[in-house]
Amino acid sequence: MRKLSHINNNQQVEMVDVTAKAITNRQAKARGSVTMEKATLNLIEKGQMTKGNVLGAAKIAGIMAAKKTGELIPLCHPLEITSVRLDLEIDRKKSRVVIESEVKTTGKTGVEMEALTAVSVAALTIYDMCKVADKKMVIGEIMLVEKTGGKSGTFKRTQ
Repeated sequence: MRKLSHINNNQQVEMVDVTAKAITNRQAKARGSVTMEKATLNLIEKGQMTKGNVLGAAKIAGIMAAKKTGELIPLCHPLEITSVRLDLEIDRKKSRVVIESEVKTTGKTGVEMEALTAVSVAALTIYDMCKVADKKMVIGEIMLVEKTGGKSGTFKRTQ
């Protein structure tokens, strides 16, 4: 069985030491969605939600969250992020907002958690801003889509 990197020889939790790791270009992409009633999606699309511009607020919240990931996830390293891109797309067919993030850095550890955090917080922001109109919304399908860089190389989700 592979040794867990966040557990030391005394079976205590600790942050992984990345001091000796090489600095490489790293990138991660994540995706998630918020499914809702068609009427709620229409309000978002028309800019008529009472709390304001839902997609604009969610985009800003997701970008801010990516930058704060090291403060939110206990054993996650604080990183100097060089780029955060967050796209929110309305999918009328499935009555949802699809959220995609891409985070980049040049460093000793990857940005998968930053990409996932960006999507998660953007989804929570959509929920918060729309809950007055729709309490049945579902946040789901949050996943790592791709990551590059580092010792483990490239990962691409096939589905």
